[in-house]
Amino acid sequence: MGKTQWRQVDGVVLLNKPLGLSSNQALQRVRRLYRAAKAGHTGALDPLATGMLPLCLGEATKFSQFLLDADKRYITCIELGATTTTGDKEGEVLSTDPVPVLSDSELETLLDRFRGDINQVPPMYSALKHEGKPLYEYARKGISIERKRRQVTIRNLSVIERTDNTLTLDITCSKGTYIRTIGEDIGDALGCGAHLKTLHRVSTAGYNPNDMLTLEEFEALQTSSESALDGRLMPSDTAVSHFEKVSLSDEEAKEMTFGRPLNDTRNITSDSLVRLFRLSDGLFLGLGIVKDRKIKAHRLINTSELAQK
Repeated sequence: MGKTQWRQVDGVVLLNKPLGLSSNQALQRVRRLYRAAKAGHTGALDPLATGMLPLCLGEATKFSQFLLDADKRYITCIELGATTTTGDKEGEVLSTDPVPVLSDSELETLLDRFRGDINQVPPMYSALKHEGKPLYEYARKGISIERKRRQVTIRNLSVIERTDNTLTLDITCSKGTYIRTIGEDIGDALGCGAHLKTLHRVSTAGYNPNDMLTLEEFEALQTSSESALDGRLMPSDTAVSHFEKVSLSDEEAKEMTFGRPLNDTRNITSDSLVRLFRLSDGLFLGLGIVKDRKIKAHRLINTSELAQK
């Protein structure tokens, strides 16, 4: 098998991550299909979890942090009445207790505790780093590290389905939210314990779930043709679509790429990030920042061809 000939390919693709693969394993599979010289994912999903994993290729990797910081939506099934070592079904059972009988209104009252701004203690089985190592490495050795509480925001938490011992929830939350911790904390509040049975990320940063492809679908496209694969690339600027758009003349675009600030004649709020485009052809240039009534380069893509225009 020959050495991979990597290429410059830019954009965002949405992977429907399968069960059992780590986010990095899934990323490398897609990266090889595209032969992308550079690639990165935008917020890890546990091997237990499935669903939307935006992958940034090439110049789009410069904006992956904004997808890391974005809100996410999940569908999760919580199994009540049992706690596990990992907080999910992969762990060993630690305790079992009977599940209390609650009316729908009583359950809603209890769930209100987990809506809005809440404090969480990150789980030991997480990728959060302590002295350079992820917490799960310590957890696997039976070592517990003290973790600080952090505030997260639960924008929506609704019950999709319930049985005698499960709750299926639809959750929209801010970055840094641990869904397994929500499951465990709900179990604690009920007095019976709980763990995650399934976890599926529906969307990130408002990306449409219908635009996701499975690994098998990516592989089928690559088998068809590389151009068919490239046809599923979304523009790099979709990662920062929530910022105001500013169109620049050809001369302004060239000045910006040379690192020269532009006068802000648009009365944009100071310290705001803005998306920069070249007016003549709609080329995305990257992000600028407005300071002291000037638009300055913040994070630009490689637009070396501008110098020749």
